[in-house]
This record gives sequence, C-alpha cells and structure tokens, in this order.
Amino acid sequence: MKRLIFVLIFPAFIACGGSSAKEEKPKLEDAKVLVSTARAVVREVPDYFEATGSLVSDVQTDVAPSVGGKVVEVNFDIGSYVTKGKVLVRLDDRDAKIRLEQALAQVEQQKKAVQQAEANLEVALSNLAQTRARLGLKPNEEVYGVDDFPQVKATRAQFELAEKELRRAERLLESGDISRSIYDQRKSQRDTLAAQLADARANAMASIQAIETAKAQVALAKAAVAQAKAAVNTLETQVEQAKKALSDTVVLAPISGYVVERNVDPGEYVSPNGKVATIARTAILRIKIDVPERDIGLVRVGQIISLQTNSYPDRTFMGRIVRVSPSLNPTSRILTAEAEIENPEGLLKPGQFASVKIRKTEPKRAVMIPTAAVRSEAGIGKVFVIKDGRAEERVVRLGILESDLIEVQQGIQEGEIVAIEQLNKLFDGALVEEK
Repeated sequence: MKRLIFVLIFPAFIACGGSSAKEEKPKLEDAKVLVSTARAVVREVPDYFEATGSLVSDVQTDVAPSVGGKVVEVNFDIGSYVTKGKVLVRLDDRDAKIRLEQALAQVEQQKKAVQQAEANLEVALSNLAQTRARLGLKPNEEVYGVDDFPQVKATRAQFELAEKELRRAERLLESGDISRSIYDQRKSQRDTLAAQLADARANAMASIQAIETAKAQVALAKAAVAQAKAAVNTLETQVEQAKKALSDTVVLAPISGYVVERNVDPGEYVSPNGKVATIARTAILRIKIDVPERDIGLVRVGQIISLQTNSYPDRTFMGRIVRVSPSLNPTSRILTAEAEIENPEGLLKPGQFASVKIRKTEPKRAVMIPTAAVRSEAGIGKVFVIKDGRAEERVVRLGILESDLIEVQQGIQEGEIVAIEQLNKLFDGALVEEK
C-alpha cells in the first residue's frame, strides 16, 4: 500500500516541480536590477611615495604654578578647549596679599625718610652757601688754602710793602737821613700789619674749617638721601616680587588648545612647578615621515603632502613639509622629514595613525573608476563588474583619489564596466540591465 502511494505521489511531485520551474522564468526576468554603469579608463595621474606616521600636536605644554599653595578653584577638565590667558587654577592668595600690603607700607614709610633726608640736604646746602657768602667767596669760587682768601692776600700785600718800607728806613736811619721817630713809626706800622696778617690767616683757617664742615654736612645729607632712595628701590623691588607672588596664585593657560591631562582638584596642595594640566594645540598638527634612502630625492621643504586616516577613509587632508633632517640615521638609513597639517575643524587628533602620500615628479598610468562604484565593507573595497548581464563582485585595492575618480591598483582592468548605482541591491551573480 505504501508503495502504491509512492508511485501515485511521485508523478504529482514531478508535475508540481515542472510547473513551478515554468513560473520561475518570468520572476527571474522581473529580478533584474536597472543600473547605471561606467567604464574603467587608464589615465596619467600623479604618482606618490607613501609613508606612515603618528600625528602630534605642534605645541604641547605642561602647565605649572610658580608658587605653591592650596587649590581653591579649577576651571577646566579633560577635553576642554581653553584660550590663551584663561584662568585655569586659583590658589589661596591670602598670605600673598598680606605680604604685598606689608611691602607697600614699608615703601611708603621709606619714602617719607627720603623726603626728610632731602630736607636735611637743603638745610646743609643753605648753610654752606651762607658760610661762603660770609667769607666773600663767589658761588663758584673755590679756596684750597689759607693764602687763597682775599683778606689774607690783601693783608699780606700791605705787610710786604710795610716790610720794605721798614728796611729802607733802617738804611736811612744808619745814614742819618731820617729821624728815629720816623723809623719807629714805620716799624710800628709793619708790626701792626704782621698782627693783622696773623689774624687774617687765623680767620681764614677758621673759615676753611667752617666750609669743610658745611661740605661734610652736605655730603652726609647727600649720602642719607642716596641711602634712603636705595632703600626705597629695594622695597619697591620687594613690592614687585609680592605682586608677582600674588599674580602667580592665578594659573593662566599659556596657549590656546585642548586640555589633554588634568592633574589637580580643589583642596589639594600644589608644590611650586607642580604640573596641574597639559594643553595641546591642535589647530596645526605635525607628523614625522620616515623616508627610505632611495626616496630622499623626493622630499623637500615646502612640498605639499596628502594624508589619510582610518577615521576618515574617504577624506584627504593636505599638509606641507616644513623640516627635513640634514642627515640619515646611520643604522636604519632613514631620513626624517616633518610636515604640518592644518586642522581647523579639529577632526584630526594627536596620536592618530596616518598614511602620508608625497607626490613624485613623474606621473603614472593608472586604472580609474568613479568613486560611486566603490562600496566599502569593514575597510575592504568592493565593486560590481557588469559582464554578460550579470554583476560580478570583486575585491579591489584602491589607490589615489583624483576628483570623482579613484585609482584601482588591483581587481579591475582597463575597459571593464562597473556599476555606479544601486550597489545596495546588487550581489554576486545578480541579473542587471544597463540604462
């Protein structure tokens, strides 16, 4: 009975299958994907030397206070963008304010001492001027000895004249030409002038002493003024130091950039030069490029480079070589060059790995297809080649990007036709119809 059933069912099964097969044919026709296509062409494109490296900030600085103290305020966090001059940290400034107030008070007190010393100097100068006036000295006239005084000079002249008259009187007295009384008169006159000369010299010596005393007082007064002013200068230096110590309790951002490290919290004690943050400038990044010895002729300062990262595989960033080492590493035979990349949008980050392309002077012939033909899956490039009405999926190795075309280094040959739309509906072996 079972065998009979098998025989009866089997033809029905075959018939059903055959009917289904006849109905599948139009469904396959309906499954065709209508696509636009483009032909792979060969063009001369710039050739590049490729290198890799890690991006770094062009400027990165550790921020540390010049003075120690307790942290009372922190105005940043990791990832914060800070501008140059922004207050990052405030330290307890009470002690610094007290020291500044004390220094300012000392300066004011010493300035009063300067005023008093200057007043004493004025008195000493006045006394010297009065002393010189009493002695009949002109303002700029100087005396260096007793015989320089006018009174002494005049009295000495009279004395010397009287001495000559007396000697002549002595000779005349011996010859009997004058009387004894005339001789005595001349002698008395000479003696009187001798006494006057002695008095004049004594007065001159006293005057010199008075002038020297007045000058000594002036010198002392000037020294006191200079000493007082020097003390003011010293104290004003201490004031500036106190002001700086106060301002140093406020830690400012030395550059504009992003905070990549925070090392302090409110309430902590920070020692002098203890790091509180690290700031990196990312508007411009740098990358070091290792150039093999065979390619050193391709690299020069000012040369434009292109750069790509895994984070933005479809985007190319431009840079410029700014430094080239003057010598190769003797061990690795590698030349190091450094390029700068402008990063105004902040898309690139320090520490990212990047692929660098340096353009060569001679172009190369490359197979190019539209970028729209490439589908990327897990970092692998794929295209659909249209052949005999079907889509053939191929894995390709891509090269340089030129406008809306991209180089295919492996996987496509010149003249082959690729789909440039409806890629999400295609699969290997899919039926297609070209527009």
